[in-house]
Amino acid sequence: MSRLHEGRFSGFKVMDTGFGGAMPPEEQECIRRTYARTALIILCLFGILFLRLWFLQLLQGGEMQERSEHNRIRLQDLPPWRGMILDRKGEVLVANRPSYELVVVLEDVADIPSLAGRLGQLLHLDPQQITTQLQNGKKAGLHQVRLRTDLSWEEMARVETFQPELPGVLVQIQPKREYRQKGRACHALGYLGEISDVQMKNSKYADYKMGDYIGKCGVELAWEKYLRGQRGYRRIEVDAYGRELGQMDSVFPTPGANVSLTLDNRMQQEAEACLEDKVGAIVALDPNTGNILVLASSPTFSQEAFERGLTVQEWDRLHHDKTHPLENRALKGQYPPGSTFKIVMAVAGLEENVITPGTTFYCNGALPLGNHVFHCWLKGGHGSVNLYKALVESCDVYFYELGQRLGIDRIAKWSKRFGLGEPTGLNLDREAIGLVASSAWKKARFHKPWHEGETLSVAIGQGYNLATPIQMARVVAAIANGGIIYKTHLVEKVESPAGEILYQAKPEVQSRLDASPATLEAVRRALVGVVSEKKGTGKAARLASIEVAGKTGTAQVVSLDPDRTKRKKDPSREDHAWFVAYAPADNPRIAVAVLIEHGGHGGSAAGPLASRVIKAGLSEPRVAQAK
Repeated sequence: MSRLHEGRFSGFKVMDTGFGGAMPPEEQECIRRTYARTALIILCLFGILFLRLWFLQLLQGGEMQERSEHNRIRLQDLPPWRGMILDRKGEVLVANRPSYELVVVLEDVADIPSLAGRLGQLLHLDPQQITTQLQNGKKAGLHQVRLRTDLSWEEMARVETFQPELPGVLVQIQPKREYRQKGRACHALGYLGEISDVQMKNSKYADYKMGDYIGKCGVELAWEKYLRGQRGYRRIEVDAYGRELGQMDSVFPTPGANVSLTLDNRMQQEAEACLEDKVGAIVALDPNTGNILVLASSPTFSQEAFERGLTVQEWDRLHHDKTHPLENRALKGQYPPGSTFKIVMAVAGLEENVITPGTTFYCNGALPLGNHVFHCWLKGGHGSVNLYKALVESCDVYFYELGQRLGIDRIAKWSKRFGLGEPTGLNLDREAIGLVASSAWKKARFHKPWHEGETLSVAIGQGYNLATPIQMARVVAAIANGGIIYKTHLVEKVESPAGEILYQAKPEVQSRLDASPATLEAVRRALVGVVSEKKGTGKAARLASIEVAGKTGTAQVVSLDPDRTKRKKDPSREDHAWFVAYAPADNPRIAVAVLIEHGGHGGSAAGPLASRVIKAGLSEPRVAQAK
């Protein structure tokens, strides 16, 4: 019986195993122990979690509540340090320095007038002005407003001491532009200012924020994309007073690239010394590359004043200053070229075969035409004059005669070949292009025909024609280098912080005169005589150890009337003084144009200044020329 039951039981087990297998007792015991351990672990975890919640809720509940209500995560902007600007020899012209700035985070300020009043007391500021700044910033949707830059140590100490009374007020360290040589090359370098609303709407400035500083003119503007760098940030935790409690993460800003200019700082310094107390401009070029060695305009201005923000009074003074110190006369000043234009006339006459170097005209001091008499600057006249003597002594009658033979349209043709009436290719502040008059131009502009008397005026650099100092520097450079008009360059190279060359200037031929070597040699020989001859109008520009070739120019402001009585009584009616030159005459390395507004005679007023700039440049070791 027992065996039968056992057999049946055994059979049952077999059948059960067939469906899934009966688990042996030892395996069941193992699983039971595993479940028990798992349950214990889970119970312990829940216990730990419960204890943590109990700890946070009961023991630290008050602190956690306060932190949740008053502490917050803030993204702190880290503006990049702008790249430096250097001269061609590596001398630093513009760098950066740390500035301690007073900033107000608007979302932390509940009572603007109250905060403005307290800041006014602590820092001796106008509370009403602070209130206006903060309210305007709030209306504009700004996150924060910069109230002051360059805080002193004493001012920073006051802010930190009374921080609990100044919610939202922070002192931040920001990079600030430092112009190493006050006012030096200010028109070329430019200055910074806060980005405008109009610029913020431009997709070109998508990465900028309100309050950012940006180049406003000069190199600072033209090379902004290289100088600026890439901004960074810090994610920090702050309390109710805006005080930093800890940093979560950060991305460091990338400094901007360094920009090396073609300017020679020593020559620039000498040029600006020449222009002190004068109104005018000096430009010097390397005639073999088109690189700008000097770009000076006077009067100058302070770049720092624009970065910190001009007061109403300061702006009014600048705006109403009759000398217009903000104007870059080297690029934008447009003047009659005076007798410097006789260089163009000489080349045109020889190339158009209307004269030869030996062709002579008789100068008795005047040339009548119709009802008008055109005078030479020398009342008694120069007598029989050939091309050499006409340039050396700057005989007007010779060039009146030449102008009649050429006609205005051929004069215009050669003016344009010298690059007049067009930009020099310098990407800086929208340079002026001057004016080249022609019969077609007058017909289109005034709806009147051209008159022969107007040709005579243009022939001696008067009348409608206008040129800028940088254009006239290219004119004399083209004579010096054999007839090449180079595109001008102010930036030699741009180098990243890692040393990678991002831009490298190379000489670029913009056009050629296509004048014969004989023509250029005849003009060059005469330009040497202008300075070296006893009767040369440019003898005041002589240098003892350097042979200078040049041409004087005196651009009459009022009329061709030789009577100077009225002009002596009114300096603003005095002539503009020009002098263009290159040196050394046998191996030109520097070409210069000097313009002094209302300076008088070019030979005496502008010539000596050109020679000073040339001497400053050539007294240094020679720099290898580009090939």
